[in-house]
Amino acid sequence: TIARARSGAVTAQASGNVAQISQAEGQVASALRGFYAVAENYPDLKASANFLALQEELTSTENKVGFARQFYNDSVMTYNTACESIPTNLVASMGGFQKADFFEIEVAAEREVPKVKF
Repeated sequence: TIARARSGAVTAQASGNVAQISQAEGQVASALRGFYAVAENYPDLKASANFLALQEELTSTENKVGFARQFYNDSVMTYNTACESIPTNLVASMGGFQKADFFEIEVAAEREVPKVKF
């Protein structure tokens, strides 16, 4: 299910629709929570050097995703402010520029960082 969720996230990314991307990212996070739950039942797996490396990589990836979301939302805020400020609002209205959507996760549970306990 992780591979399917990741594939859905890649497809959503290609569409460029922020709402679809947000939903797909939530599905990836949900699938990872299930992975962690299964891994907790296998103590030998938790002690494996490869699994520890995977755990570190997942933490690093989650941090990178968080920073990318923040950068995107900061850029959207700057863009939206420019679309509403004089004189750039005149150019924006003539050019057909519209306000962009922020990247928001609607379900509170999906906002939480997956807990990694091994």
